[in-house]
Amino acid sequence: MAFKAFVTSHVYSKQDASKERDKFSVQCVEWFDKNLYVGTKHAAVHHLILEGSKSENPSPDQTKTRECRSRKLGSSNAVVQLRAVPHFNHLLVLWDRSITALNMFSLESVPTMKKIQQVSLFEVSKSEEGEVLMVTSSSRRKVIHIHLVRVDRWELVKEVALQQDPVALAVDGATLCVATCDRYLLCDMETGRSEELFPHHHNKQRIIVSSAGQGEFLMNGPESLGMFVTKAGTCQRPPLQWSLEVQAARVCFPYVLTLQPHMLFVYSILDQRHKQTVSQHGAKGLLSTPDGVIVFTETDIFILHPVPVAEQIQALVGEKRVQEALTLLEGVQRHQPLDSYKELQKAVTCLAGFAHFYQQDFSEAKDLFIKGDLDPREILLLYPDLRQCLSEDFQSQLHQHPKDQDLQLLWAEDTNTYTHYLNFLRDFLLAVRGTEQDLRCTAEVDCALLRLYTELRDTERLRELVSLPNECRLDYCVPVLEQQHRFFALGCLYQSHGKQMEALETWMKIVDGLDEDPSCSDVYGHIIVTLSELKDKGTVWKCADWTLQKNPEIAVRIFTRRLPRDLLETQDVLTFLEKYLVALILYLEFLINDLCSEEESHHNRLALAYVTQTLQKEEEEDLNPTIGKLQHLLWESEFYDISTVYEAVKSTALHSVKAILLGRLGKHSQALQVLVHQEQNLQAALVYCHRASRDQEPQFKQALMMDLLQIYLDSEELINNAVDLLNDNPQAFTAQTVIQLLPDSWSVQLLSRFLVRSVRTTVHQRRMVKLQKMLVQAELRRHKVAWMQASKMKFSLGKEQACKVCQTVIAEPAFACNSHGDIVHISCSGMI
Repeated sequence: MAFKAFVTSHVYSKQDASKERDKFSVQCVEWFDKNLYVGTKHAAVHHLILEGSKSENPSPDQTKTRECRSRKLGSSNAVVQLRAVPHFNHLLVLWDRSITALNMFSLESVPTMKKIQQVSLFEVSKSEEGEVLMVTSSSRRKVIHIHLVRVDRWELVKEVALQQDPVALAVDGATLCVATCDRYLLCDMETGRSEELFPHHHNKQRIIVSSAGQGEFLMNGPESLGMFVTKAGTCQRPPLQWSLEVQAARVCFPYVLTLQPHMLFVYSILDQRHKQTVSQHGAKGLLSTPDGVIVFTETDIFILHPVPVAEQIQALVGEKRVQEALTLLEGVQRHQPLDSYKELQKAVTCLAGFAHFYQQDFSEAKDLFIKGDLDPREILLLYPDLRQCLSEDFQSQLHQHPKDQDLQLLWAEDTNTYTHYLNFLRDFLLAVRGTEQDLRCTAEVDCALLRLYTELRDTERLRELVSLPNECRLDYCVPVLEQQHRFFALGCLYQSHGKQMEALETWMKIVDGLDEDPSCSDVYGHIIVTLSELKDKGTVWKCADWTLQKNPEIAVRIFTRRLPRDLLETQDVLTFLEKYLVALILYLEFLINDLCSEEESHHNRLALAYVTQTLQKEEEEDLNPTIGKLQHLLWESEFYDISTVYEAVKSTALHSVKAILLGRLGKHSQALQVLVHQEQNLQAALVYCHRASRDQEPQFKQALMMDLLQIYLDSEELINNAVDLLNDNPQAFTAQTVIQLLPDSWSVQLLSRFLVRSVRTTVHQRRMVKLQKMLVQAELRRHKVAWMQASKMKFSLGKEQACKVCQTVIAEPAFACNSHGDIVHISCSGMI
């Protein structure tokens, strides 16, 4: 619909006989409540009462006028001005250069109020104290008189001199705005001071000055500008650009109406734009009232009623004048009840959002929808493929969805553009999700987001939505995910709704190849993590066998990576893992290494599992990791049964393991025999000596090395190895013992390296012992010297002698003294 700020209502037209009609010519009007006063060209005042003028959408049929009274002031001369003073029931009339006070209802003269003579103009206002002031302009002198109006009289309180005759007046409180023939002035009625505003070059008919309310005046300024000036003499609003032919102007916030030949023009004070044109032939003047603006011709009177702000805004938005609508809304805020304004603000903001939405200005539309607290379901209703998200009981609160069919066509014909609309909807729903705006329709928002994420291939956000708590309806979302082959997300959705078994079965189908979903590369790993965190132990046992068959090394994490309070029964797990050797070993390692289990059965079981795994992998080239773990366990653990493990390996080729077990039984010589002759690994035998003698006395290591040397010497094939052993480890042998074992046929040259290093080691050790003995003797002498010096000192202990440490009197006969001569308690001597 076309925008209208005002609608016209015809309220009065003289219907008398033609001769009387010629005498009736409206010259001025005044308004109060339902009372309309008309001053005519032939010295008459008419009192009319309007009925039905309070309707929100008045029409000529609704606004009726009833003639009440008339008063003839004389035989000639026009009534120039009328001003009502409701406080005293006075109607002030300017006629024949005199001001007369009439009763507002009887139109009888107030006998106690004498006429004020020689007046060309006058205006009425209220002071800050609530007193009624009347400002008159003298027709003979260049002065302005200020009168205080009483119920039965008026008093002249001030006279203000001017340099030129006033042509027009306007009053606001104690401030008077005066227009002369070539300039505008501001006068302070309390101080009498005047201030020139700006000059003009208008003829008398074009000079305009009127009160704009809120301490402002409206004037016809230079260059055809409607100027707003405050009582302080400043301009705080941009001027209006109007026609050179403007004859009158009145403010009806937030608009200014200007009267021009045959036309009324409506301008906005808020954005200075022309808003409406009203055809009005023969109009003579304007009058602002609380109900609108009165326009009168010689024979007819009209009222321009403001259209309700909500309808104005809706019309502006309908014409895509969104910014004008928002400006109007902001401007009328102070003039609307708070609740009404908030509702109106939300409505217009949302309407503006829809305008931007269909212009694909999505960023601005989103901000406006959020600011307007738009129900997200109103947006969902626009998308044909998302209406199924809405509950059946939802009723749109918008009167209409403009261009509703456009998205329907885009959905079918222009998928690229429609994708932009989908992206907008996703961003908008994301912005409002979790806010108060979302509380009314959380399920609908979550369902719509899920649908959008699947269609827009937004895998990351889809996974985040279904993994976290959500209100997605399964009856709607499950078919959507299945249709889009988003089976991993489907499992997450089941999981977020507490359906753990359904989630796991969905993921298992992906791993088994029954369903395809390329959006997740490690579904099996996700299953393992889920089972390890799952508190429902029954579900864990149901899925455990399937996971172990796929990858026992990873599947064992469902038992080992659980929280301590959620661990499964150990014996149940061990029994279950009997057929999965790798998983069993990893679980036993978890019990021993992580949980620090000291149960013999666990240590025995792990050792035997290592043995079994090693024997199963005999044909593989790299057995080092498993054998290394087994050897480390046998060396370090104190909780396994040595005999049990030895019985399991004694008939196998695991000679290094048998050697460790023999060593743990104290049979070191047999262990070395196994390593040298059965394992045939001389380096392993040497390592055994070092490992077995760790944390033992030096003599123990020497004994092991001697046993190894003896084994070498007993075999002719190992003679050279015996020489190397001596030459490489001289510190591990004593020369006297070695020489007794060596064959007589060995030459000194053969053992020269050993002998030299052995002698050096022996000499070094003796010198170190001698040096340590000398150091101890020196320390002893130092203490003796200190004792002797202390024993020769004399001490004087008085009755009031205080301890140097605790500052209390030393009362005991025994005391101590430090090297500085300070006397202290024996108990305090350790503190110095």
